[in-house]
Formats: sequence, structure tokens, C-alpha cells
Amino acid sequence: MDAVRVALLREVLAGTEWPGATRRFAGTLRSSVLPHGGGLLLVGTEVYEPWHLAAHLVDEAAWSGTPELTPTLVRHRILPGDPAHLSTGLGRIEAARRGETLLVVAPDAPDAELLSRVHDARRAGATVLSLGSGDRDLDALSHEALAVPADTDLDLDTVQHLVSAATGENALPTPRPRHRFRDRLSRLADQLTSPPPTRW
Repeated sequence: MDAVRVALLREVLAGTEWPGATRRFAGTLRSSVLPHGGGLLLVGTEVYEPWHLAAHLVDEAAWSGTPELTPTLVRHRILPGDPAHLSTGLGRIEAARRGETLLVVAPDAPDAELLSRVHDARRAGATVLSLGSGDRDLDALSHEALAVPADTDLDLDTVQHLVSAATGENALPTPRPRHRFRDRLSRLADQLTSPPPTRW
């Protein structure tokens, strides 16, 4: 979803909780990752792999000039021939330590094995964030959770678009007022002339 569509979506959602909620969650994600120079782990459930969110975060990291936001996608199953950036298994969660951030995306209740690994990561000092349906066990392990209830008009994929876009926007430095327009124009020119980041 490009910036224009995100802007239109935010306009449609104006007056609801979602623009503010996704920006707050994105701010928490950014503030947990940037001070430590990176270390963002992204994992889904056994039946849901958040590769789309991973790709969008890679894009936002490149466009905002904030490589620390580039995630490591942690996968439940690694297949022979998978490229290196798609070959990080669940053992990486167990190795998570203080200064790292674990973002769990779970449209349904995660299984006991994943919850156990998330618990271990939190106990080792990692910051745990979650996007999902509001699973009680996962929320209890999370320092910050954003729930997308089944009875809402939005789906989890749409919320992930809003979060990833806000993460990149919030990462941009705030220019001094008298140079704001010129700085924004310069950033836009840089984005339009730079080659797109490599896709997943």
C-alpha cells in the first residue's frame, strides 16, 4: 500500500481510534528499536507468516533512512533453498536479549511453543510487542499490544499497513520550522530519485 492509499485510508478512518492507535503503536516500536541500533525480530504463528509486514518495514526503513527498522523475519519452517534472509528459525527468539525487540503478529491464538519462546525472550530482557486478535496469553507477555478484534471493520492486514507507514514517518527527523518546507521537498526528491529497495 503506497503513501497515497495510506493517506486516503487515514482520511476514511478519521474520527475512529485507528489512526491514533496505529501511530502510538508505531511510536512504541520505533522507540524500542532505534536507541539500541536495531535488533527487530518479526514472527508470526505457525499458520500465519507476516512476510508482507516484513517487506513494508524494509521499505519504510530504506525510505526514512532508518536501517535499524529493518526486521529479521523469524520463520516456523525453513525449506531447503530458502535465501539467507528467509532462513532464520524459531531458535533466534530464544537467543533474543536486552536491547532487542520482538514483534509478534498473531491473527489467531499462538500455540504453546511460540508463547514459551516469547516468554523466554521477555525474561531475557527483550521488548515484546504484539499485533493480533487480542489473545489473552500473548497480550500478557507483551509490553505493548494492539488488538484488532474480529468484530471491527478493519482487518489485521490493513492495520499492519497503517503501523508500518507510521513507523517510517515517525522515524523522520523533525526539521527546524523555517526550513520545514525545503527539507520536506528535499526528502521527497531523494525518495523519488532513489532506486526502490529490494523486495522480499
